[in-house]
Amino acid sequence: MTRSMYIRNGALVIFSRDKTKKTKKRRFKSLRLWWFLILVLIGTVPVIVINRIVLSASSSNQLQSQVSRIQSQWLVLAGQVSKSGYVDNPQNEVIDSALEQMAGMQDGRVIVVNKSYRIIKDTYEIDTGKYNISESVMECFSGSAGVKYGSGSKYIEFTQPIYSSDDTQVTGVMLLLSSTRSLTETSELLRNQMHMIEVIEFVLVIIVAALLSWWMVRPFHKIASSLTHAADNPLGEDIAINDYAETEDVSEAYNKTLRRLRVLDESRQQFVSNVSHELKTPITSIRVLADSLLAQENVPVELYQEFMTDISEEIDRESQIIDDLLTLVRMDKSTTELNVTQINVNELLEAILKRLKPIAQQKNVELVLESFRPVLAELDKTKFTLAVSNLVENAIKYNVQDGWVKVSLNADHKFFYVKVSDSGIGIPQEDQEHVFERFYRVDKARSREAGGTGLGLAITKSIVYSHHGAIKLYSKENEGTTFTVRIPLIYIA
Repeated sequence: MTRSMYIRNGALVIFSRDKTKKTKKRRFKSLRLWWFLILVLIGTVPVIVINRIVLSASSSNQLQSQVSRIQSQWLVLAGQVSKSGYVDNPQNEVIDSALEQMAGMQDGRVIVVNKSYRIIKDTYEIDTGKYNISESVMECFSGSAGVKYGSGSKYIEFTQPIYSSDDTQVTGVMLLLSSTRSLTETSELLRNQMHMIEVIEFVLVIIVAALLSWWMVRPFHKIASSLTHAADNPLGEDIAINDYAETEDVSEAYNKTLRRLRVLDESRQQFVSNVSHELKTPITSIRVLADSLLAQENVPVELYQEFMTDISEEIDRESQIIDDLLTLVRMDKSTTELNVTQINVNELLEAILKRLKPIAQQKNVELVLESFRPVLAELDKTKFTLAVSNLVENAIKYNVQDGWVKVSLNADHKFFYVKVSDSGIGIPQEDQEHVFERFYRVDKARSREAGGTGLGLAITKSIVYSHHGAIKLYSKENEGTTFTVRIPLIYIA
């Protein structure tokens, strides 16, 4: 039980939280517990089933063995009774003695019935002289001997017809009720032995299952220990648990994620360093210009105006960097909201080029728009305009004097394509994979001279990706650059 407290409306509130259920639930989900239970079931259930089958088979075999043994003795005695004419002369002491001996050997009772269904011999001397018209006796008079034994019965009933001296007719019936006490005692003894074996086997299975379950989940404990150790040194070291293919896969997946996080961490550190540098540079320039003005007395108006113009330009540059950073932060949010509407892309590109035409005229760069078909697409107009403007502005800034920039628009049944090509200085092969990184500049001196912040292509990429699109680059040094943007015609949130 844990207790927490907080203050609400000036009053101290204490509440408790029971972690017992959560702990029990977590233990119930333990892989080691599941392995232990499975191994115990595998080790005990088959043994119990086999023991029950063996016990049942053993009892059945003992019963059949006893029945066979008694039947052989019973047939011999029935033959003696038939030859002696005992049914007609029940005063034969030899036969009486044999009948008594059989009853004693079987711990049971012998009954002899004549053809009038009258009991002429009962070793218990209870029913002598009475009549017996039971079903077994009636069937036996028809000439069929029988054995009856019901489940849970204390006696086995044997019936045997007594034939006349010439074996032509049944003159009587002999019944033997043999006690099953010895069978029951033997079965009980065997059952107790089986139970003892099961208890011993169950204890051994528990011990073996506990050891095996611990051994099976040991690699996972090693993973947990390695991850705990790694948590003390974040992004510091890989783990390698190769006991099983599964733990090897987990280790590899973790290491792969760790390597990715290292790259992201390095990128974050580089980004922070670049942001600090980019924001500090205009401030440093402003500081130098302001100190120069303060250090002089009676500054000429012309010099004062020149310095203030430079300061204003640096402030504008600082403001542009901050605006671009804020744009990137908004685009980086996983829940970036787009104001999507259906846009005529042809008209939008015409408007963008018309707005940028004065910038192109300063370098005598020709702007050309090629539209192969009318295109209607679902876009965030503001963000898409910013993305295309960044591409076209870069194509103008890093172009040659009297060069050209060509923007083409095409579409198929699913996507539309915007291609921005220029006749500019191109991008070296080794720099092409980095141009979409934040603050990355191919030529830093020329980029700052052109007024770039190094964030334009990063913003463009984020905008294109937020529309579920793609952007590709093809460039050759001193031969120009081509950016191709592909965006779905229908936006799917």
